[in-house]
Amino acid sequence: MDAFMKAAVAEARKGLAEGGIPIGSVLVIDGAIAGKGHNRRVQKGSAILHAEMDALENAGRLLSSDYRKAVLYTTLSPCDMCSGAVLLYKIPRVVIGENRTFRGAESMLLSRGVDLVVLNDPDCIGMMRDFIEAKPELWNEDIGI
Repeated sequence: MDAFMKAAVAEARKGLAEGGIPIGSVLVIDGAIAGKGHNRRVQKGSAILHAEMDALENAGRLLSSDYRKAVLYTTLSPCDMCSGAVLLYKIPRVVIGENRTFRGAESMLLSRGVDLVVLNDPDCIGMMRDFIEAKPELWNEDIGI
């Protein structure tokens, strides 16, 4: 696991420690973290603060040329909403910690030319499996079930 995915995992663990859903994300531009975040829907009472959205928000306002050379790291396969943000800003590459507990809009991203790297990291898988088992109602709320 590289340093950027480790940073995303640290964000996921931070979210879990805050009573939220353990998903983390970092936006990397030119080899440096421009923004990081974690799922904060529970903590903020938000409808949209998934980890990827939080990382984008924390990166602040960027130039379109910045997004076009960015890499988004996320511990879990991105949902339709977060994948839409990737497409909107034309982020060319997404590194996914795991897609075994949840497979988001990967086919849509691939069809639009986004380079996806799926690690299926055992720590990411275990963290989500444990959370889904412990709090299925909260997980279902997060993914719109």
